[in-house]
Amino acid sequence: MGELVERVDERDQVLAVVERTAAIRAHWLHRVATTVCRDRANRILLHRRPVTDALFPGHYNWLIGGAVAVGEAYEQAAARELAEELGITGRPRFLFKFLCRGAVAPYWLGLHETVISSEIIPDPAEIAWHEWVPDTQLPDLIRHRRFVPDSIEAFSRYTTRGPAPNVRR
Repeated sequence: MGELVERVDERDQVLAVVERTAAIRAHWLHRVATTVCRDRANRILLHRRPVTDALFPGHYNWLIGGAVAVGEAYEQAAARELAEELGITGRPRFLFKFLCRGAVAPYWLGLHETVISSEIIPDPAEIAWHEWVPDTQLPDLIRHRRFVPDSIEAFSRYTTRGPAPNVRR
């Protein structure tokens, strides 16, 4: 059996537990948690996916994240993904969620933010390359590099709403 997620409705209410691959194939709504990672200099972590990834190989992303597991809150999933992908423990702060159209399938995207002060150890299966970039450079990078499509939609919403006022800088 594959990764299990909660199939949800247009109000983000749970309908059933399904395999993530089935949710994607059938275009059922499910949940994804992502985090904007900043360092103490207020730069954002930019990374590139491995060229061996099945989805969006070699594409750039400014978010760390993945599917929300069954019974897991968005914040818990965001913290778990930070541990899995960057080797850090953290308490990402929830900013907002929105119904993402999704390049592969639609889903509810919970966007979080955290400040990282420790060394990161990226999982090479998830992150081929990374660099901290000033947030002022991100719009130009998004225009000129191949980014994961959903991260572009999230960036537009993030810049409209802005970073969390209670995230320490």
